[in-house]
Amino acid sequence: MSVLVFADSSEGKFKKTALEVVSYGKKVAEQLGTNIVALTINASDSSELYNYGAEKVVSVSNEGLNTFNAKQYAAVVTEVAKAESANIVVIDSSIDGLYLTPMVAVNLEAGCATNVVDAPSSTSPFTVKRKAFSNKAFSNTVISTDNKVIGLAKNSFGVHENPVSGTTENFDATITEAGVSSDKIEKVTGKVTIADADIVVSAGRGLKGPENWGMIEELADVLGAATACSKPVSDLGWRPHGEHVGQTGKPVASNLYIAIGISGAIQHLAGINASKVKVVVNTDPDAPFFKAADYGIVGDAFEVVPKLIEKLKAFKSA
Repeated sequence: MSVLVFADSSEGKFKKTALEVVSYGKKVAEQLGTNIVALTINASDSSELYNYGAEKVVSVSNEGLNTFNAKQYAAVVTEVAKAESANIVVIDSSIDGLYLTPMVAVNLEAGCATNVVDAPSSTSPFTVKRKAFSNKAFSNTVISTDNKVIGLAKNSFGVHENPVSGTTENFDATITEAGVSSDKIEKVTGKVTIADADIVVSAGRGLKGPENWGMIEELADVLGAATACSKPVSDLGWRPHGEHVGQTGKPVASNLYIAIGISGAIQHLAGINASKVKVVVNTDPDAPFFKAADYGIVGDAFEVVPKLIEKLKAFKSA
């Protein structure tokens, strides 16, 4: 028996979440006294995973898998899990991962725990700590099935170097029918994505219009952050829907989340509550976001943000 982790990649390069699931899988394997196997799909250099404890890497290369399809990817993960006799599978909690995790669990007839934030507190019974109630509480969940699938919450366990002498084996996976087709896929290039960002700068209707987003993008550039927005902003067409964060948009678990001109509707707060440090800038001192934030600035964004950019640039050049 072994622990299998799916190390996701984009354009051949591993995402930060891939290194985190490998780090987590290594810890679980140590607790169980077994080995860890990392699965990669169309990754250019799998040896990077050795630095984080992957003793064996199973590499699948197939042009038919260049575009993520949950059904096809779930079939590959399932096939490799069975070939490696893996009874525990670890997947990240990215947007793709949220589709993939339950499908793999169904294929393996496995118990499934999502939003897991720590290594098992017990291996007999197998017990994991999970985020619950829109990240407002934790629950300790026992998985009693022989096979287990874990969805690891982003930025929960961390990335830990644990160099080993690993090996990579190619695997000729069976590619199933996709079931769906894509006419066009548009990807943002040259910018930090919300999924990979440690820092997210988000803004709402307090910016008054799309023409004022330049200072938000400038602040994000200075911080090396991703830009995001509230639902009303994307609904109005001020920003792309891909930047909409919140419970009904993309969930955010960044190390730093800066909200500018966002009042803090409950759906927005639920989607960003997993962020470690939250900062709000708003003219209304009674805005709900202030109750959820770690730091707050009561002030006009058009005055506060330019000064913040100026200070950050001065700090970085010092």
